[in-house]
Amino acid sequence: MTDQTDRLLDAALAHVPFDGMNDRALLAGARDIGMNPQVARALFPRGGAGMAAAYHRRGDARLRDRLASSAAAGRFRDRVADAIWQRLQLSDPELVRAGAAVMALPQNGALGARLMWETADTIWSALGDTSADVNWYTKRATLASVWGAVVLYWLGDQSAGHADTRAFIDRRIDDVMQVERIKSAARKVPGVGLATRLATGWIRKPAETPPFPAPGRMKENG
Repeated sequence: MTDQTDRLLDAALAHVPFDGMNDRALLAGARDIGMNPQVARALFPRGGAGMAAAYHRRGDARLRDRLASSAAAGRFRDRVADAIWQRLQLSDPELVRAGAAVMALPQNGALGARLMWETADTIWSALGDTSADVNWYTKRATLASVWGAVVLYWLGDQSAGHADTRAFIDRRIDDVMQVERIKSAARKVPGVGLATRLATGWIRKPAETPPFPAPGRMKENG
């Protein structure tokens, strides 16, 4: 995100609680910083959806930096749960709620799903995931579904310090770990491991700079 886009996003987000995540907030933000409305629309051609995507990706980038600066410690399931918790702390509930309303529109469904995938990719990559086969996809798909459920729970959580959300995260991660244990045990059954490798051995994660917008790797402002 360029400095100009970043400035406009900050200015526009200040209007979201009053106007919603839409063109009104975008143009009000542009007016606040003396930016031509046409330039603002060029920076965010998708309007509110673009603003929501940029705000979401900013949170992912900050989480990536935070995780990179902290030494890995504890059980892996605890590190995943803590990463999800930290990602929530980098979000404003009011802005997330406004963004979720925009992403719920049919025309924005694919973008909303991609953003959840990108958050899952951010967490797995930051925690040192080295998978390069079908597991690269299944890990991110599973965590993306967990992230989506956690956000919905968090937005409705009225407990002190969102303690109920933290407990919800722990339960969901335990469910994921249980599935991984079942998969690991199944691969040890004679014939199952070989059959799985034969069926999925050709699947590889996307290249770092693919010629197409593969899951987990996309650069745009929305």
